[in-house]
Amino acid sequence: MQKIIKQFPVLSQYTYVDTATSGLLYDGLLDWRQEHDLDFLIGGSKMKMKGHVLISETRNTIGKFFGCKADNVALVPNFSIGLNLLLEGMEARRNVLLLEGDYPSVNWPLESRGHTIYYLKVTDSLEENIYDRIKKDNINVLALSLVQWLNGIKIDLEFLRNLKKDFPDLLIIADGTQFLGTGIFNFEDSGIDVLGASSYKWLLGGYGNGFMLFADGTHAKFKCKSTGFNAADGNMEAKEKVSFAKQFEPGHLDTFNFGSLNYSLGFLSDIGMDTISDQIKKLSLKAKGALENLGLLEESVVKRKDHSSIFNIRGDKDLYAKFMDHDVVCAQRGNGIRLSFHFYNTENEIDKIIGILKSR
Repeated sequence: MQKIIKQFPVLSQYTYVDTATSGLLYDGLLDWRQEHDLDFLIGGSKMKMKGHVLISETRNTIGKFFGCKADNVALVPNFSIGLNLLLEGMEARRNVLLLEGDYPSVNWPLESRGHTIYYLKVTDSLEENIYDRIKKDNINVLALSLVQWLNGIKIDLEFLRNLKKDFPDLLIIADGTQFLGTGIFNFEDSGIDVLGASSYKWLLGGYGNGFMLFADGTHAKFKCKSTGFNAADGNMEAKEKVSFAKQFEPGHLDTFNFGSLNYSLGFLSDIGMDTISDQIKKLSLKAKGALENLGLLEESVVKRKDHSSIFNIRGDKDLYAKFMDHDVVCAQRGNGIRLSFHFYNTENEIDKIIGILKSR
């Protein structure tokens, strides 16, 4: 792991516990990007005309990595654009269940389209409460982040799978931006109908790329109208034959951005998602135990059996400034300070953070 960590120059200067804000650029990806732009520099349109091969490869890589048919993968600049394109095709008025304090790009697009909105607080009994509200209020759309951006509470994926079995007509839309890249995940077995993500955090794909995954049959629940020349693969005769996933790709896609995602998925695969998952779980358990002992975690997080590697601790601007003075890169979120640990972090870094907290 130390050899891999050396690929991230930021880690030699800072204790970087802010992947929940932005994943890091690393040497291998920088090399690929420089080679890509050199090819464009000397090849111009000849190089770009071959870009469809790389775009197709990226779509296939995403499908294989997350257990989704390549034909059900849409490439989008980010989750927010993908979700808004999707919701433009959700014509009927729905009863929608959202989580209070969820990421604005999950809640706002649904709130702005005239649906009947119900809200649920994020507590340690999250799954039980979701089930009860769906049954009580005749909910037909559940939209949520798999991991909450403010405090790192993670939905039980087995719960979602069983929820879909009990309520087969329920439409489940999920944001995986704070989850994908932290563990092994198979979309087709998840019970989720639509899963979108931006790739610049845990997937280390850089900015300007994301994707939407669709379960079989999802297209029948929407009447999306977006289209364009690229959606028809540049075929003048294919205007009326655009697939559901391709409706999310009306224009040209950037080979630099999506090629970066393709490269990073290969990078993560080479490390091994089992290895990455084990490291993140180890760091999460150590951090949770230490932060809980200091009384810095909210009760709902403490009571959860399985938590992500994102923690929001009680702290003000003075504590944040102290972290920055000690070269700890983190984020002020909500009423506290958010710490987030990826596979390139170490237990020694957690010890350093705990030492800073004890020295206050």
